[in-house]
Amino acid sequence: MLSRRHKLILLKFFSMLSVVRGYNILIIVIAQYLTSIYILAYNKPLSQVLFDVNLFMLVLASAAAIAGGYIINNFYDSEKDLINRPIKSRLDRLVSQNTKLSFYFVLNFAAVIMASYVSFRAVIFFSVYIFGIWFYSHKLKRLPFIGNLVSAILTITPFFAIFMYYKNFEQVIFVHAVFLFLMISMRELTKDLENIKGDFVQGYKTIPVVYGEKYSKLMLTVLAITTLIPAYLLLFYFEVGYMFLFFYMSLILLIMFLILLWKSTTKVQYLILHNILKFIILAGVFSILLIDVSVILNRI
Repeated sequence: MLSRRHKLILLKFFSMLSVVRGYNILIIVIAQYLTSIYILAYNKPLSQVLFDVNLFMLVLASAAAIAGGYIINNFYDSEKDLINRPIKSRLDRLVSQNTKLSFYFVLNFAAVIMASYVSFRAVIFFSVYIFGIWFYSHKLKRLPFIGNLVSAILTITPFFAIFMYYKNFEQVIFVHAVFLFLMISMRELTKDLENIKGDFVQGYKTIPVVYGEKYSKLMLTVLAITTLIPAYLLLFYFEVGYMFLFFYMSLILLIMFLILLWKSTTKVQYLILHNILKFIILAGVFSILLIDVSVILNRI
């Protein structure tokens, strides 16, 4: 049996894991490696990519910077989260704000140190990225349009670190990035609909708060239709292997999303829509494996 002290330590560990959203960071790490293996460095031996110390440092620096970003975001949103996510907020508050801020500075310092192993340009990149996350959490998040745009950009920025490392400028990479950017933009706007009550009370000028739910739904509809453009290009102009299955599945899910969207009025319904988009993004990460199912055998 665990003692009371050990139980408290364990609870605080899970609290910190909740604050930094460890599961999200794990998915991003997997996504960075899959993107490197299948898209950015597809012509390199598998072992050369997997055991590349520079890539490993870039991925670790990304994970540390993102974890720090979640902490500072949690710090500024603590009052709002009491309304929007009361259960998660209670767990997050098991760790004091001072402890969170200490972890925030340690993680950011670690990210810069790991980036310095790769190059001075990597240090500049992550320094700007860390500042961007802080500025978004402190100021830009409260602004309509700009907050959503910057959030989507910051989400895909870690992939540009490895993109610049491999210096692969093929068009297919940009098309993939556009598809991901649009999906993340939809998720951010749907999250704003889900959190409209807390945002309104705390004075966040999000798109749903300023322009209303109907306008937000119209924007989501336009974004969903716009995703058809990169999806069409990837299906018919680029070689994506069996990943075409993912894009057809995404099309079906987006149609379901739009049907449910115009019927949704409650937080629970918006949460379902949010989870649909999260599932599409998560499925997209692992569907990268379908680009070339024999890659593991042929590139060892």
